[in-house]
Amino acid sequence: MKNANLPISTPFTQLLGCDFPIIAGPMFLVSNDKLVTAVSSAGGIGAMPSLNWRSSEEFRQVIRTVKAKTKKPFGVNLIVNQANPRQHADLDICAEEKVPLVITSLGNPKEAIRKMHQVGGKVFCDVTDLSYGKKVEDLGADGVIAVSAGAGGHAGPISPLVLIPYLRRHLRIPIVAAGGIATGEQMAAALLLGASAVQIGTRFIASEESPVDSAYKKAILNSSPEDIVLTKKISGTPAAVINTPYIEKQGLDLNPIESFLFKHPKTKKYMKMARAYIGSKALEQAVSGTTWKEVWSAGQGVGLIDSILPSAQIIENLVAEYYEACQKLCSPQKTETVASTP
Repeated sequence: MKNANLPISTPFTQLLGCDFPIIAGPMFLVSNDKLVTAVSSAGGIGAMPSLNWRSSEEFRQVIRTVKAKTKKPFGVNLIVNQANPRQHADLDICAEEKVPLVITSLGNPKEAIRKMHQVGGKVFCDVTDLSYGKKVEDLGADGVIAVSAGAGGHAGPISPLVLIPYLRRHLRIPIVAAGGIATGEQMAAALLLGASAVQIGTRFIASEESPVDSAYKKAILNSSPEDIVLTKKISGTPAAVINTPYIEKQGLDLNPIESFLFKHPKTKKYMKMARAYIGSKALEQAVSGTTWKEVWSAGQGVGLIDSILPSAQIIENLVAEYYEACQKLCSPQKTETVASTP
């Protein structure tokens, strides 16, 4: 493909030392060492959640496996709130192993920024609005992941057409666009709006390296944007999933008792932990294909995915499509005269 191997230089790629401004989003139970290594080796940034492994020591071993397989930069996602009892242990491991990029979610990233900066690591923080973006910038974050409407998992409420230029107007640090992105044309649009990179998740579920059950991959190929719904049943906060018969049967909202306990100061923390445990077990069983309870996380980008490919090929296609889109944008547009009818 023309230009498929030509690097794309942005503030993000310059900061991380990668060829392309593409992060394979860290996905629960999906992002394994094979997927991360394949994406990073292809010039992007493969990323994985630390909680994809049952213990911190298993997580450390996977980091070492990735480092042994590729010399390219990669990332780790850390949940940095009280609902994650491993946050401090996993952060220590990231610092000790000198992980190039840490992506924080759902909490205060202050300690992660401090520790990773001590070892030369970079920290990007998930944000869904400007107020939190300013907070993490003031704390020293190296960049933000602008999680917009259309993203899989815990999607933000604001359209990427608004959120990206809005953040760009007020922040000085690089912005990574996330939410429904599955093509190079979308990547070009995101960079035009002011992003320095894109984070793509759902497209890499339908990759050869993805370890999920074949039924999950087929669901990605066969679903449309209209099939993506937001449910509170997984974690207590709206999460984007494919609307399967099981999801329809369960409903999308918490029952009145759960809602009350989630809001009460004395029970909020424990309800989050309980719901996260229940939700993660449901996701784990669905991903491995050992249950009829089909709980499949995905974003609205499913409507643009029609093939299962090697991750390296996905990266190559994204870059080629990006350059084609840029060429079209810069070429004089042909105008057609439409005859008016009397």
